[in-house]
Amino acid sequence: MAENRRHAASHYYVWYRVTGDPAAARAAVDALLRDVQRATGVAGRVLVRRDDPTTWMEIYEDVADAGRFERALNDAVARHAVAAHAADGARHAEPFVAPP
Repeated sequence: MAENRRHAASHYYVWYRVTGDPAAARAAVDALLRDVQRATGVAGRVLVRRDDPTTWMEIYEDVADAGRFERALNDAVARHAVAAHAADGARHAEPFVAPP
């Protein structure tokens, strides 16, 4: 059973509050999404909180290789200065897996 969980796909949810120009933030996030997909094959998407358009969430589902994905995501965040668009540079990444 533990063996199955260790190899289960992960799902990543990254949320943050956008400050400054939302169009510039969207351009940076779109570039990040393209780079991550190119590097990992994982197509992410971005959502905006319905009642607070400054809260954004990137969603990456069915990540088979968590280590490779996390390296690609971190590289893309740095390359496109995505954290500069987040309040205090804070991006909150939370990985989830299906329950046993």
